Amino acid sequence: MKNNKYYINLYILIPLIFTGISIIGIILTCQLSSYALRHGSVSFFGLPGLIAVIGVLTFLVSLLIVRNILNPMIQFIEKTNNTPIFRNKVAENKKHVMDDVKEIEKVFDNVANILTLVEARELFPNVIGSSPAMRNVFKQITKVAPTDSTVLIYGESGTGKELIAQSIYEQSLRVKKPFIKINCVAIPEGLLESELFGHEKGSFTGAVAQKKGKFELADSGTIFLDEIGDMPLATQAKLLRVLREKEFERVGGNVPIRVDVRFIAATNKDLPKLIKKGQFREDLYFRINVFSIALPPLRDRREDIPLLASFFLNKQEKNITLSPGALQLLIGYTWPGNIRELKNVIEQASVLAEKDIIEPHHLPDAITGQTPSIDIFSNGNDINLDEKLEIMEKEMIIYALKKSGGIQVKAAEILKINQRSLWHRIKKYHIDIGSVKSLQ
Repeated sequence: MKNNKYYINLYILIPLIFTGISIIGIILTCQLSSYALRHGSVSFFGLPGLIAVIGVLTFLVSLLIVRNILNPMIQFIEKTNNTPIFRNKVAENKKHVMDDVKEIEKVFDNVANILTLVEARELFPNVIGSSPAMRNVFKQITKVAPTDSTVLIYGESGTGKELIAQSIYEQSLRVKKPFIKINCVAIPEGLLESELFGHEKGSFTGAVAQKKGKFELADSGTIFLDEIGDMPLATQAKLLRVLREKEFERVGGNVPIRVDVRFIAATNKDLPKLIKKGQFREDLYFRINVFSIALPPLRDRREDIPLLASFFLNKQEKNITLSPGALQLLIGYTWPGNIRELKNVIEQASVLAEKDIIEPHHLPDAITGQTPSIDIFSNGNDINLDEKLEIMEKEMIIYALKKSGGIQVKAAEILKINQRSLWHRIKKYHIDIGSVKSLQ
């Protein structure tokens, strides 16, 4: 049994609603007046005529108002539906009758989505992504960036936390001021305090001159501490003082130095778990966790993989593309190393690809689900035996160079050939040693 739906045009529906409201108002007014005067016959004396006149006038006035309001909106919707970006969607719905309200709502939703994408590309040109998860991140950035609130960025390794911190800085009111970055893992524990707060001459062995720390250099600007979960507890205590009192002393000094900095931190660790283990200060956690941004892993934003892959392909020296099969494998992979892993995979596959197109067999075994072996038949029957042997030889050489860290002597030992023979083959297949080294 079909459910028949009937739609009334808004030009008729809205005036009818207003007319009904006015009629109800007249009846209620007459009833109240009748009750007040205690003359029941008065309430309906001439009432039908009065209702008819007022009803017609209300309908006409409402129609005039609605036309003035709706006409510009209807014209906007018609022009929008005629643009190329919406035309196909409109054509799909022509077979079905849609009421005006749903049509207006749908058009405005589409316009809002497109404006969001345009805004994201305009405000965050260095962050590649248009998935709902990333659009939510962009919204959070636009809200917190103009403030001086401390921001804590959560995310797995390789998700692009530094890019998000950079975006916050670029959209902030301190954009013209210094932006100082420091990685808490990259600096030895004994030197981290000196790097952050500076030191006085002679404060320790090797301190031959006074040195300003990162906080002092970032004064009036922004400081970004990456991997703050790996900061030693002793340094955490001094960092807490800077956040709380806006001052510190250099190592070996006793003169307080006041600074005005915007603080951004990032971590791939579960800080509450570290607090329970006694490896991270709870009071520091509450100081830095004012506004948190959770950066989604790549597996939760698979819609962005084609965009990211295209971005990395455009950075390669040769003009290269992805085959549909290879792209499907990239989209289906879980990416434990996230965007950094995708970048490395694209670079590696670009080195291996021999015909300016990346095929599934050029991708790592972890992505294709194959055992570590070279399938010389994966290119189809249009390649002869000699060409297949050359492909296999090239891939074996690249594999050996990767295993040896780009050292040709060790690679030759792996392949059981002499170094001169390996050099000739590298030259023959135009293998870029530098690119192979970067894949480590």
